[in-house]
Amino acid sequence: MRAAGCVINDYADRHVDGLVERTKTRPLPAGEIKPNQALLLFFFLIVIALALVLMTNLLTILLSVGGLLITFLYPFMKRFTNLPQLGLGVAWAWVVPMAFAAETKELPAELWIIFFAIVTWTIAFDTYYAMVDRDDDLKIGVKSTAVLFGRYDHLAIISLQTSFLVLLIFAGLLFDRGWIYFVSLAIAASFFINQYLATRDKEREACFAAFLNNHRVGMVIFLGIATDYLVLS
Repeated sequence: MRAAGCVINDYADRHVDGLVERTKTRPLPAGEIKPNQALLLFFFLIVIALALVLMTNLLTILLSVGGLLITFLYPFMKRFTNLPQLGLGVAWAWVVPMAFAAETKELPAELWIIFFAIVTWTIAFDTYYAMVDRDDDLKIGVKSTAVLFGRYDHLAIISLQTSFLVLLIFAGLLFDRGWIYFVSLAIAASFFINQYLATRDKEREACFAAFLNNHRVGMVIFLGIATDYLVLS
C-alpha cells in the first residue's frame, strides 16, 4: 500500500511535478514512464495488497476499504485544500486500527491515541517537505500546510511535534511501557530540536534534510518500543 500510494501520488502530480524544481526529473514528468503504465502498476500493487488482507479477518478487511480510499484521495487533496498533509497523516496512521484488528479482532479506544500521534507527526514532517517546494507551489497554485502556515510554519511544526510526543507519552502510560520507551521519546525530542535549529533560515536543503531526519525519529521510537517489550515484559 505504501508503494501504491507513491505511484498514485506521482500519477496525480504528473502535470505539476514538471513545474517544480525538485520533482521535474521524476519518471512521469520526464517521460520515462507513461501514465497508463503507472496506473497498471498501481492496480497490480492493490491486487497484492488485497491478497494479503484477505489472509486476516473481516474487521481488518472492512478497514482496508478506508485505507484504499484515503490512499487514492490523498494525492488530489492539494488541489482543493491547504491540508493535504492531514490526508497523508490519516493514510499513514490507518495502519494502526488495521494492525489492532488483525491481531486482536477489536478496536480498543487506546489505539486512537497512537493514530492521532502519527497524524500530528506526519503533518509536522511533511510540512518541512512542503517548505522545500513552497515557492514553486505558490507560483503554480498548489496548496499545502507550508503555504497555509506561512511565516508561522516553525511554530506550527513545533506545536505538532509537541502534541505527537505528549500523545505517545499517554500511549506509553496506557500500554504500561517502561523507562526504555520513554527514553526513546526524549531522544526523538532532541531530533526535533535539531531540526528546528537547522532550518531557522528556511533554506530548501535544510528543510529537506529535516524532513529526512524523521527516519531517525521513527527508528529510535521503534527501537525504544521493541527493546522495552523485550527487556521489561
